[in-house]
Amino acid sequence: MKKILNLVFIVAAVLSAAACNSYKTNYTVIISLDGFRWDYPAMYDMPFMDSLASVGVKARMSPSFPSSTFPNHYTLATGLVPDHHGLVSNNFWNPALNHSYSMRDPESRYNPDYYGGEPVWATAQRQEEKCGIIYWLGSDIPIGGVLPTYYRKWDDDPHWDFSQRVDEAIRLLSLPEEERPRLLMVYFDEPDHHGHVFGPEAPETGAMAHSMDSLMSCFYGRIKALPYADKVNFIVTGDHGMTEISPDRYVCIKDVIKEEWLVRASGNTPTSLWAAPGCADSLYNALQGIEHLNVWRHGEVPEYLQYGTSDHLGDVIVSPDLGWQFNWHPARNKGTHGFDWTEEDMQVCFRAVGPDFKKGYDAPYSGGDPSSFRNVDVYPMLCYLLGVKPAPVDGKLSRIKKILK
Repeated sequence: MKKILNLVFIVAAVLSAAACNSYKTNYTVIISLDGFRWDYPAMYDMPFMDSLASVGVKARMSPSFPSSTFPNHYTLATGLVPDHHGLVSNNFWNPALNHSYSMRDPESRYNPDYYGGEPVWATAQRQEEKCGIIYWLGSDIPIGGVLPTYYRKWDDDPHWDFSQRVDEAIRLLSLPEEERPRLLMVYFDEPDHHGHVFGPEAPETGAMAHSMDSLMSCFYGRIKALPYADKVNFIVTGDHGMTEISPDRYVCIKDVIKEEWLVRASGNTPTSLWAAPGCADSLYNALQGIEHLNVWRHGEVPEYLQYGTSDHLGDVIVSPDLGWQFNWHPARNKGTHGFDWTEEDMQVCFRAVGPDFKKGYDAPYSGGDPSSFRNVDVYPMLCYLLGVKPAPVDGKLSRIKKILK
């Protein structure tokens, strides 16, 4: 009997180890389509996204506040809300460095001091897993002294077009097994641009959405041709949604506050106001009661937004209602984002298929409820898929484990 029990234990251990090793050999490819609003597949001709929904997971993912590109791409990578990782807007003032961060300023953009938290590629590589990152925000910066195994600097010449990004992804996935990255993250800057210029409900934006759908279909087709295709998880998502704007829905900064009260205004939707000495109360009081503006003192932003405590934010924070603008001049664009993360137009499309995801699963959406799928949950999910231990973050795997097998 003792010999039989020992044999049972040995067999169980071998099977367990085999299952673990099989699990550890799966690969994950995650793609971000900038400005990929959750309902674009229903609004426009996107048959590949429909096909992914039928064979994999279909979900609506909520961004973090503010629903802007840099803050949310870095949130996807770190599992921290912008207020905690430090990229509180695409552009902001850093009083400690006496310098403005701007996505178009190489001096600040490539300064690792601006980037808090630990990106998933750093987490994975510290645990001996290779990563390939193509143009994802932060991947070309030595955050915590770590760069991805494979990456390309955004400013390197030539700048890769969409087809070249796909070619590089397939090249990395075709490397010998010992050199191959187990995590691949790829960024595409559409349909965001078209959504800004033409608005989210314009035929031009629809044409671009269809084009990106075709590109993703080609990308996935090339993955399916790989000899280990059955071990690849394929995820398509984005950073934020998009909503219509117009010059008719606009509050001019200089019309509602005195300029001598203000040292600087940074960011756009929301806007952070840095008061002149002794003028913080004047700023705050002057903005109270102005229709279509939500105004808070530093540290008093509603808890559900998880925003407003970073030292990268000013004395007063102003967030306009959905579709409204608060700035020096109205934007020329017809679409924008950055608004309250619970707004329906800010929600993000999410599709996933592969060995670790359920098939034909339409994840329930809880309309901004704390239990809803948030983009902070992507980091712990990627760590789970890689089998690595995550850093402490704001995201929760428990919130989205239902989409996994």
